[in-house]
Amino acid sequence: MSDENSTDLPPDHLAIDPRSEFFDADKLQRGVAIRFKGKQRNDIEEYCISEGWVRVQAGKTVDRKGRPLTIKLNGPVEAWYEDLGADAPVAKAG
Repeated sequence: MSDENSTDLPPDHLAIDPRSEFFDADKLQRGVAIRFKGKQRNDIEEYCISEGWVRVQAGKTVDRKGRPLTIKLNGPVEAWYEDLGADAPVAKAG
């Protein structure tokens, strides 16, 4: 049963940028919801639950290659799959 439960939890570290080593299209396709500092966020570019941080876009600023600049925010991070509904298991630190 622990194997089934582990597939119901999002990974500890996930990014939406296809160039990142933490990108996983299959997991993103399921829809990962993020709660950061107690508030659900839809603007997360990358997160790490165990280290307690998220990356979000820094406004409309882009680098010289046209990619959005991001800033790293520290705090408690929780993640779950949206396709599992309201009773989805939540991955969180601790």
